[in-house]
Amino acid sequence: MRPTTSNEIRQAFLDYFNEVHHEVVASSPLPQIDNPTLLFTNAGMNQFVDLFLGREKRPYTRAATAQKVMRVQGKHNDLENVGPSPRHHTFFEMMGNFSFGDYFKKEAIDFAWQFVTGVLELEEERLWATIYTDDDESFELWQRYLPAEKILRFGKKDNFWEMGETGPCGPNSEMFFYMGDMATCDPSRLNADDDEEFLEFWNLVFMQFNREKDGSLTPLPKPSVDTGLGLERMVRIMQRTDNNYDTDLFSGVLDKVQELLGDSDEQRQENLVGYRVIADHGRAAAFLIADGVRPSGTGGGYVLRMIIRRAVRFGYSIGFTGPFLAEVAKVYIRQMGEAYPELKLREEHVLRTLTQEEKRFARTLESAMVQLYHIMADLNEKGEKAISGEVAFDLYATHGLPLEITRDVVQERGFTVDEKGYTEAREAHAIASGKGAFGEYSAETGVYGRLLTNLQSTGQLEDGVEYDPYLGAETESEIVGLIRDGKLVDSVKVGDVVEMVTAVSNFYVESGGEVSDTGQILGLGGGAIFRVDDTRQPLNGLVVQVGEVVQGEFKLNQLVRLQVDNVRRSDIRRNHTATHILHQELRDRLGTHVTQAGSLVAPDRLRFDFTHESGVNSETLAEIEGKINDAILANYPVGIEYMGQKEAIGQGAMALFGEKYGDIVRTVQIGYEGERPYSFELCGGLHVAETNDIGLFRFTSEGAVSAGVRRVEAVTGRVARQLIAERLNLLDRLAGQLNVPVSELESRIETLQAEQKAAQKRIEQIQQRMAGMQFDSIMAQTRDVAGVKLLTAQVEGVQVDGLRQMADRFRDNVGSGTAVLATVNNGKPIIIAAVTKDLIPRGIKAGDIVREVAKVVGGGGGGRPDMAQAGGKDAAKLPEALALVPKLIEKAIG
Repeated sequence: MRPTTSNEIRQAFLDYFNEVHHEVVASSPLPQIDNPTLLFTNAGMNQFVDLFLGREKRPYTRAATAQKVMRVQGKHNDLENVGPSPRHHTFFEMMGNFSFGDYFKKEAIDFAWQFVTGVLELEEERLWATIYTDDDESFELWQRYLPAEKILRFGKKDNFWEMGETGPCGPNSEMFFYMGDMATCDPSRLNADDDEEFLEFWNLVFMQFNREKDGSLTPLPKPSVDTGLGLERMVRIMQRTDNNYDTDLFSGVLDKVQELLGDSDEQRQENLVGYRVIADHGRAAAFLIADGVRPSGTGGGYVLRMIIRRAVRFGYSIGFTGPFLAEVAKVYIRQMGEAYPELKLREEHVLRTLTQEEKRFARTLESAMVQLYHIMADLNEKGEKAISGEVAFDLYATHGLPLEITRDVVQERGFTVDEKGYTEAREAHAIASGKGAFGEYSAETGVYGRLLTNLQSTGQLEDGVEYDPYLGAETESEIVGLIRDGKLVDSVKVGDVVEMVTAVSNFYVESGGEVSDTGQILGLGGGAIFRVDDTRQPLNGLVVQVGEVVQGEFKLNQLVRLQVDNVRRSDIRRNHTATHILHQELRDRLGTHVTQAGSLVAPDRLRFDFTHESGVNSETLAEIEGKINDAILANYPVGIEYMGQKEAIGQGAMALFGEKYGDIVRTVQIGYEGERPYSFELCGGLHVAETNDIGLFRFTSEGAVSAGVRRVEAVTGRVARQLIAERLNLLDRLAGQLNVPVSELESRIETLQAEQKAAQKRIEQIQQRMAGMQFDSIMAQTRDVAGVKLLTAQVEGVQVDGLRQMADRFRDNVGSGTAVLATVNNGKPIIIAAVTKDLIPRGIKAGDIVREVAKVVGGGGGGRPDMAQAGGKDAAKLPEALALVPKLIEKAIG
């Protein structure tokens, strides 16, 4: 049956290519983990880059995907067009079929034609193709299906595809469908950016080259194919709508927005741009959050926050007065949850994050918009229409208004924004604060690339280093690479700091929060020792042990024994398995919205960040800690199993945010409770065999990391035992000092605290009586200055409260006057000034007096006109400071 709905079309594509021997591969996450030039996945081929470059091998040479894509970075930033345009989106789905050296142009064109005309049953007379200018081979191949006049040639701008500044690239051939009246079809309009009748829907990229950093093109080991079929456009073609938003991909959400607002059809049409922005941004935000992105001020978090806030701004402009994006997300989760299970798996987290961010922005939106309107009004008065970049950045940095929203608002009112100036202001701020503007990073891997290429080209390591940290703590191998001071060398000696590459490595490389292994590498038969301080993977296929030669020397091709520090590794194993148990108990106790937001698994402690809005009190922490230790004592078996990623997710395995998973995944299952595992996660880390191996779990801290993210730290095993022993010993020592059994220590401390509190109260009472006695004696020092009764005195042995009481008594007794009293506490001067209310209109104000007096003692202060307080640093200058008061009174009276 001819597929017509979006779900049917997506599935038909995957089914067709599966039938022609393509492996159906799950979509990779939106955040780009391994590519520093990309913020998000922007094409279906991103996850296959190492396959195209020959750096990775998989058990298939053909693949097909339905890939989640975000294009809001650099030249792909279509944000201004999202809403007004009938086809621009921030998030979209890219269907693709790929060949990794298996087939090339002929088969790619054949598959495309057969799917489009055979499965989708599109009319051949409405199909066109474009090719790269000098690609005569593709021209001949297309003529088997299309007449020559329907195969058009275009240059590099249109028909040469590149992933980014570097990476695989090559000529491409695009397919177009004509939506208009065939009687008025004008092929000269094909490939025009704004043409809505000639729709480009499929791009067949013939990967032949790798673009290097210097811009040169290097032939790939094997020519390959990368195609991208835009699902949104394909659905539009199949459903014959004049824009993407009228397809079933968005119609359900648009209907939901109309229902929530209670709009008529006419009102919906009037607010069409707002409806579309909400539909597009709501979908993008839901997918980003499901893939582990959290709203923040940098990187992917900035983009997520920006599109949420843009959607909210448009939502408020068309009638919303409270959070609404969670309702939008629910529609997408129901509609797309089967194709993308992460939406269902993290539904509660998605909905909660959207609502929290909406509420957070709502608190600032009104004030930010008022500020923006004031700015435009001021410019209008001056006859200007351009908002400077500095002002636009201040609106973001101070009021939380992203540039994209500022631009939307001002353009609606005939203003412009200096976006270049905004970027300069943002970058200046980033440099000043020590951060990159969007958290980008770069890494030089030249020496590693040369080494890996040499090893593969000579056949020494065809598939790269055999990396297997599950081999055990000890294995033998040979040295295949030595790097010293960034250069490849043939030998190293004592004292050299080195990166050593062996054909096999059993040292774990830091991943998923688990730190790298350390240990030593021994030269077989030579007595040489290399201390391993760190293990890294600078390139896929290359593992390096980093450290120092502490004995003898090492040479290329030398046989060595790799020995992991197994005591340290065992501690790490305990903490890692404990982290999985902790994750499960947090979800069971706090709710399924809890998901991992970062972790550290080290030998001496574990740290776990998780999504949760409020702090976890000590009682709840104690309850969770008890449950974790119950699970440890239950001695659950910890099982490792490899399975397909789809199968694992389908069975309920949790995939952790920020991790990259392949088609075949490693799962960690801890015990069983009923019919399900106690804990079931995708994980490549090292674990204990049974939970009892963990020994003991103890929290050491709980606190906030950022908005909506909490952090706990804990210890296990030997460190937990040591911590508990130290605290028990401390209890014994305290009990001995107080001469009571440990069982009575708490009540004894409570008694001492009560006695101390009572003694402190008696001391304060005595101080108050002494202050009263002192007051009677210092009142005699009152004098007349310019007709004002003035008392200045330094009082000994009183606290601030006693000084205030003296000042109050002075005002009560004199009726009209000014007092400036000082004392010294812990070596620091404190000054209090009191002025009766009748003197304030005459210019005498307590705050002014203490401010000037405090300057003499190296301090500052202030307060009300009738009572003010100040502090300082130099108590020796108090007499000098008090001597200044009469002059201040005379100056104030005039």
